[in-house]
Amino acid sequence: MSKEIKNVEYGLEKIFEGAQDFLPLLGTDYVEFYVGNAKQSAHFYKTAFGFQSYAYAGLETGMKDRVSYVLKEDKIKLVLTTALKSDSPIGEHVKKHGDGVKVVALWVEDATKAWEETTKRGAKSFMEPTIEEDENGQVVRSGIYTYGETVHVFVERKNYDGLFLPGFQKWESDYNPTPVGLKFIDHMVGNVGWGEMNTWVKWYEDVMGFVNFLSFDDKQIHTEYSALMSKVMSNGNGRIKFPINEPAEGKKRSQIEEYLDFYESPGVQHIAVATDDIIETVKQLRARGVEFLSAPPKAYYEAIPARLGEHMSMMHEDIAELEKLAILVDADEEGYLLQIFTKPVEDRPTLFFEIIQRMGAKGFGAGNFKALFESIEREQAKRGTL
Repeated sequence: MSKEIKNVEYGLEKIFEGAQDFLPLLGTDYVEFYVGNAKQSAHFYKTAFGFQSYAYAGLETGMKDRVSYVLKEDKIKLVLTTALKSDSPIGEHVKKHGDGVKVVALWVEDATKAWEETTKRGAKSFMEPTIEEDENGQVVRSGIYTYGETVHVFVERKNYDGLFLPGFQKWESDYNPTPVGLKFIDHMVGNVGWGEMNTWVKWYEDVMGFVNFLSFDDKQIHTEYSALMSKVMSNGNGRIKFPINEPAEGKKRSQIEEYLDFYESPGVQHIAVATDDIIETVKQLRARGVEFLSAPPKAYYEAIPARLGEHMSMMHEDIAELEKLAILVDADEEGYLLQIFTKPVEDRPTLFFEIIQRMGAKGFGAGNFKALFESIEREQAKRGTL
């Protein structure tokens, strides 16, 4: 276990005490992707990841410029949105970035106050507080820009009893594959450009009252060929965690540089989703065609008992099965975690997903960084982008 992990876990509660309370966040409300074809994307996420049909807005509901499909699995809501006209900013976003995350929506008690507090601290407004109403009540939404063209939308639902948002109707479908066990969003990672990580760390501290509770530099996150730096930002109650990555100098091009080249700006690199049974979840995902990064060498799995130390006694997963599925294992003072990363889910090598199961651990798999990045580099080499 790294010294940095020990220091962070020892004082985690103390660090969170320093988070400011002017922006209380209740959780992640939804994540909205701008995509080229929402109907087809929805079919993919249902088939591959076990999401269920939930809500819909489009021409049939009075929406004239876009169509949105809402998918749900336990507490996770994905919104897939496509432009209906060529002159739409949604279409321009897809043209520049490919399919990607536009909105990270945060559930708040007071969306007006959230907007006022963040904009007066320097945030650029994306959406002034707006009341949206239907027969089920009203939702208030507001929003600010963060890195790149990504935005945070604040969603206030306390006076709304409807399904999702005004303007949406229930999405009825005969095709709803069974869920795969995904529970909630554990964290979301953003990639920013050279020299920009500390700028955005300060932005989250000043504008949103977050704290930087974990940091890694290029001496910790590197392979023979590439390196990166990362800092993890969290709000005061720890429900929202946003690691921020920046490229670092290496012999070859890092995964962060590859992302920035193809996404053509900073943006959300991956979404980590939690499960209570990663072995069963990964088995189902593989059976449905989801592709994962390759497994590290056998020596990695032989070293698991030593890496877990005292936590090995509480581990009930079979190491041979973890190796077969290419699932990674790491530990900190609080426990251990299991994680695995998909290959990019878009044609551009940009967005991917992490599946994570926490067995007490609060870290982010620092002990897996080298094995993970070597696996990513093998994929980069196949693409000719390393």
